[in-house]
Amino acid sequence: MKTIDRKAAIAAYKERKPAVGIYLIRCRASGQCWIGASPTLETIQNRHWFTLRQGSFPHPGLQAAWRDHGAESFSFEILERLEEEEEDASYRDLLLKKRLAHWQASVPATPI
Repeated sequence: MKTIDRKAAIAAYKERKPAVGIYLIRCRASGQCWIGASPTLETIQNRHWFTLRQGSFPHPGLQAAWRDHGAESFSFEILERLEEEEEDASYRDLLLKKRLAHWQASVPATPI
């Protein structure tokens, strides 16, 4: 890769807007589900899978299911992506909390 192309790729990466939304982690073996919200959907699965593999996930129920059934039993689903808003972060966080409450009421899942 040429230096100019590499610099342009790095600049584009830094300027991208993170995807905000609601996600679901499902254990196919047990049928259990966990729901959460994230201001960075593109990185949250990797973060959760890493802490689960290390045995240090803060939610004991999810960690126990991971230990009992293994990584291959789990799937990660994005339930909703919020539209990109030009508003401030506090508005985004409030909207994210409202949408999470909506999904918790409609999907039988344990909150993360």
